[in-house]
Parts: sequence; structure tokens; C-alpha cells
Amino acid sequence: MSEREKLSYEEFGVAVRELGRTILLSEYKPDIILSIARGGFFLGAGLGYVIDVKNSFTLSVEFYTGIDERLPMPIVLPPVPNRVDLKGAKVLVADDVADTGETLKLVKEFLTGYVAEVRFAVLYEKPTTIIKPEYVWRHTDKWIEFPWSVQGKVEV
Repeated sequence: MSEREKLSYEEFGVAVRELGRTILLSEYKPDIILSIARGGFFLGAGLGYVIDVKNSFTLSVEFYTGIDERLPMPIVLPPVPNRVDLKGAKVLVADDVADTGETLKLVKEFLTGYVAEVRFAVLYEKPTTIIKPEYVWRHTDKWIEFPWSVQGKVEV
């Protein structure tokens, strides 16, 4: 893979504030932020602070196994949030990237029929996504190097 999109921690801070401002300007006030683990952890936590939403949940979804390597379809990993806790809520789903959109589609299906409204916020949207998030910081067709994952695991 040749050219890559690189996000620094400093740019991430800017991205969170800009996305938060966009969400607030849209007058959407979620009751809950649902972060998609693992990449969405960081965005969900940051948005929780900038738009002042303290109620948060995490849904772990496995799809990527390496650079541009995926499982045939995304799968939800335990523990799974109890949908009763989400019943009737306005939910903002936070993830790092809408690439194929399959993860966002799975989450939307998981929430359908339980929540009052669901909207998606992502740092990056790729042209290949089948789910178009309402809130996007940047668009790209490149592989993205996130500051929390680019150096890989710590070896001891």
C-alpha cells in the first residue's frame, strides 16, 4: 500500500472538537454515546466530553484482522450491551472509520427497534461505505494510520 492518511494525536484533538461542534450545530443531543471498539473508543470518549454526554456504552465488533484484511463479515464480541438499557434513547455511534460500512450496518441492525434514533459520527469516511454517517471529519480513500495503533503491540 503506497500513500497513507496519517492522523496525529494533535490532529485527533482538533477532529474531536470539530465533530463535536458539528453535532451541536445540528441540534442533535444524544442520550448515549455508543463507541465501537476498539477504534471508536477514543472518538466516543472525546465526544462525550466536548458535547457533554456522560452516558456511554461500548460494543466490540471484530472485522479487520490486519492491514486491508477482514473477516468475511463483522461479528459482535461479548460482552454485548443489554438493549433494554438503550430502549427509547437517542444514540450517537462513534467509530474511527466508515470503510466498507459493514460494521456500521451491523450496529444499526443491532439498535433498530430499540432506540428512538441513531446517528453515526466517524473520523473518516471512505467512498466505499454502504452506511453514510451523519457526522464525518474527513473523507479519504487511503489506508489510515491512527496514532493509537500505528506502532502495533508492545513486545516485552
